[in-house]
Amino acid sequence: MSPILFYGVPEGCSFGSIVALEWSGLPYRLCRVEMPEMVSTDDYARINAVGETPSLLLEDGRTISESMAILHHIGARTIGSGLGFAQGSADFDRLNQMLAFLNTTFFQAFGPLWYAIEHPLEPEEKQALTAYGIAAVEKAHHRLERLLDGREWLLGNGPSLADAYFVGIARWNDFHKVVDRRQFPGLHRLYERMQQEPAVRFAHAIEHRQEAKSSGGFRGEVDLAEGLGLLKQAA
Repeated sequence: MSPILFYGVPEGCSFGSIVALEWSGLPYRLCRVEMPEMVSTDDYARINAVGETPSLLLEDGRTISESMAILHHIGARTIGSGLGFAQGSADFDRLNQMLAFLNTTFFQAFGPLWYAIEHPLEPEEKQALTAYGIAAVEKAHHRLERLLDGREWLLGNGPSLADAYFVGIARWNDFHKVVDRRQFPGLHRLYERMQQEPAVRFAHAIEHRQEAKSSGGFRGEVDLAEGLGLLKQAA
């Protein structure tokens, strides 16, 4: 069977994994997981014990969770393509460092804003949490602009797994409307360039249940029940 990526909607952080799979050309299928309804069920816990997306069900029945782990798995299967690099190489270290920054500082900066939307809070608490989140997002953008350092791509030589992960997180700013990305010329150019990528257009269409044209190895969607059945067969 082809690997299955369990992706969360709406606005899931699994967006970057879809883009990376499209870029890789590897065969894969997708399973839509509604958040928070489906992601918190006992059935989905069989895929991901902590109730998060993304998760990747492999051909041998193993599952991989956490975006960084999934992205590195894709990279390891596409060494030589520019997406991933051999572990121990300087390029791998640069990729790992950038992914770690995106996974911690950049990703986590939006956490207070999501919490303020998704949880009942007193007005004063919501105001304070939102203000904290806005400051964190602005600071994270300043830091990432410095790390980009005028390059066209996060690693400089062309699109990589880091750019795939970046675009999935950076779009949250469009939802929360925190910063004017034009204040950060390098990030603004990168984000706008990524919007023209067929893989990004495909991921957007998939999330919004629009007609989606794959430029990679997409083999169709399965529902959660079918995904769980395949997990049982592979076990």
